[in-house]
Amino acid sequence: MTKKLKDILTKIDYEIISGSDNVEINNISFDSRKIKPGSLFIAVKGYETDGHKFIDSAVKNGAVAVIAENIENINTENINLIKVSNTSKTAASAASEFFDNPSHKLKLIGITGTNGKTTVATLLYEYFIEAGFKSGLISTVKNRINKKEIEAKHTTPDAITFNGLLKEMVDEGCEYCFAEVSSHAIHQNRIFGLKLSGAVFTNITHEHLDYHKTFSEYLKVKKQFFDKLPEDAFALVNIDDKNGKIILQNTKAKKYTYALKNPADFKTKILEMHIDGTLISINDKEFWYLLAGKYNAYNITAVYATAVLLGQNPDAVMRILSGLKPVKGRFETIEINGITAVIDYAHTPDALENILNTINELKKTGQNLICIIGAGGNRDKTKRPVMAKIAFEKSDKLILTSDNPRNENPEDILNDMFEGLNEKQKNKTLKIPDRKEAIKIAANTAKKGDIILIAGKGHENYQIINGKKYHFDDKETVENILKNI
Repeated sequence: MTKKLKDILTKIDYEIISGSDNVEINNISFDSRKIKPGSLFIAVKGYETDGHKFIDSAVKNGAVAVIAENIENINTENINLIKVSNTSKTAASAASEFFDNPSHKLKLIGITGTNGKTTVATLLYEYFIEAGFKSGLISTVKNRINKKEIEAKHTTPDAITFNGLLKEMVDEGCEYCFAEVSSHAIHQNRIFGLKLSGAVFTNITHEHLDYHKTFSEYLKVKKQFFDKLPEDAFALVNIDDKNGKIILQNTKAKKYTYALKNPADFKTKILEMHIDGTLISINDKEFWYLLAGKYNAYNITAVYATAVLLGQNPDAVMRILSGLKPVKGRFETIEINGITAVIDYAHTPDALENILNTINELKKTGQNLICIIGAGGNRDKTKRPVMAKIAFEKSDKLILTSDNPRNENPEDILNDMFEGLNEKQKNKTLKIPDRKEAIKIAANTAKKGDIILIAGKGHENYQIINGKKYHFDDKETVENILKNI
């Protein structure tokens, strides 16, 4: 597809520095390596790199137009150069226009929060597919265009990729798209200019403070997402989270709440809970679903409420939800040779505490809980000792190991976690940097009936060590080990 540059920039204030805005554009990118003849290059100032450094490279690769904030030292000869005040917002607006505003042609629902985004978004997608609607999914685990799978590289893709995915969904006839919206995506304008039909807030806890620096800044970014919702959208919030009221303060959208503790539009009660499922009632309607844990009762309530707000019949929603399987890497259980392993993505203090509480509520007398946990390298260091303390206090045995060390020394990460323990606790805790070895020791230590929680990586099938990516799958690893005990 091709469009004139001026048509792509219809909603943007810009200044022509050289050339013309009448040039034909057949591709948009802010990555100079993806530029081909006929492309528009947008020099975005990123978190780690500044696209202005790659303008010459983009032009050499065939860019016919360049959009930039800083035009100093740019050779304007034979370049159609456009100046704007904010290239990240421009990239989002330009992508929407280039792909014919796809967010206006389906119902886009954004799910944000520290924990629960993937489960809520995925189960919504699976519900609407099962109910007979062509739908799309943008998530941490996989992106889906109806039933076609596309690998996901980020929780929320960049604005150009996001709009491109939405365009493919529209072309496929999708009526709905359910998307995880991370705080990074909100702050970096990846969702700027998209039309949302609804938004869900799951919770907010200690996370991403390496990026946002303070909790108040993290909360402010989440709130911005709801502040910008249109009047015809809905805002659904977990009101048991003390920040739920703050999230709703300035939104123009129709306000709805869900809760287990407080009065809410969608009120849930847990009636029975087992390791393979839970019986709940929502607004006095009972149903069983194949997920365990109090936190999943919140997730299921959010899914149910969203589906109902989108016009679905409540009884049909409950019937279909009761048959949906757990999301990969989210309280995923396997039992081999009498030992149960739980694989979960929990990588924040709150998520870890939730899953440990759940297992402790479900385990029987005589069963031991062995917890294997690490922490990601080059990320928020303040949560490391907190997570170790929680893991020790809520487990019968704790093994600290590597998650994705990235460019950090694994031993340094484990030492940071170790600082959350007192001397007596340290003497009872194992530090095993090799994740496979940690899982092997846990399996060989466990007796029949015991439960091994392998937390932190969930669906991920890789480890990043010294900046390199290696294949590693927690579920695959523990299955192979348990089969050979």
